[in-house]
Amino acid sequence: MKDVAKKRHRPLPEAKIAYRSGYAEGRRFGGCQAMMERVQMFEPTMRDMKVLYIPQGFDAIDEGVILALQQSVRECVVGSPATMLQDASQHRPDVVLVMNGLHVFPADHLEQVDGIRALGIRTAVWFVDDPYFTEDTATICRHYDLVFTHEEAAVPFYGGNGASRVIYMPLAVNPGMFQPRRIEPQHQYDICFIGTGFWNRIALFDELAPFLANKKVFIAGGQWHRLTRSDLLGPFIHEGWIDPSSTVNYYNGAKIVINVHRTCENGEDNRNTHHLEGRSINPRTYEISACGTMQITDARGDLPRFYQPGYDIETFTTAAELESKIKYYLKHEQERQAMAWRGLLTTLNQHTFARRIALLLEHL
Repeated sequence: MKDVAKKRHRPLPEAKIAYRSGYAEGRRFGGCQAMMERVQMFEPTMRDMKVLYIPQGFDAIDEGVILALQQSVRECVVGSPATMLQDASQHRPDVVLVMNGLHVFPADHLEQVDGIRALGIRTAVWFVDDPYFTEDTATICRHYDLVFTHEEAAVPFYGGNGASRVIYMPLAVNPGMFQPRRIEPQHQYDICFIGTGFWNRIALFDELAPFLANKKVFIAGGQWHRLTRSDLLGPFIHEGWIDPSSTVNYYNGAKIVINVHRTCENGEDNRNTHHLEGRSINPRTYEISACGTMQITDARGDLPRFYQPGYDIETFTTAAELESKIKYYLKHEQERQAMAWRGLLTTLNQHTFARRIALLLEHL
């Protein structure tokens, strides 16, 4: 009997482990392909417009918007935050669409916008970092003809701060960038989180540290030196920027990707001096699901508009609940993959930039 017990607990040969891993990866990717074959075709209406697009320098969003505009308008010209007035004067577009108007935009940004309007050219800004920079956006919004925001709670806020017209416009995903891929073992993990170590995220992972310590975990981004439990989580931390292509690999390779929205509190990480509430979902929500991966996200008020918790996405409200759900879905592979595949289908049918830009252009 002892010999039998020893045989039962003998470690699997590396070749057998590799075979099982390869089989599981093939099944996951095959399921994603099957879902993509069910995606409803979408042909945007071609509009007789010339749009000057001013990017914010974040490829995960900018590339999706540019491609969608190229497919939807007669001409799309890509300008620069530093030379937007000069670009508008040279190209004479029907409208200038500015992404965010924050971070990389120069000090004379608003003077340039006023100059563009003086040329008789319509201007629009799409705020996609709401509500984290209301100290800045409360002023910026007054200088544009049209304000789009991905945060519905910000619509009355901008209207009350002098914006002439405000439209709720949620974000989306570029499926040409975020998509299912076949993944090699170096990108395969039980649990993945990619993002800045904001304090609410730090608190969550510090609490989860004893549970995560014996899992295969990948955590990447800045500010993770803030962790208290680096003794347990330190080996999992990859400090610094992860480019979109690598992010896609890690999302595809994870059994579960955790999504945690940043806190809305004004302070060290935010400039939300107007204390605006955040209900919108972040772009990561769409990006994870577009990779055909199981996602567990903290609950946001607007989430049920876009996904069905328990059907194509999973949610949590406390660290204990998150730990419980991770345990469950790591053990129940078929349920995990089925939810991930449904999330992929929902995303590609409803939340691509091609569809979102078509809706945005109706207002222009």
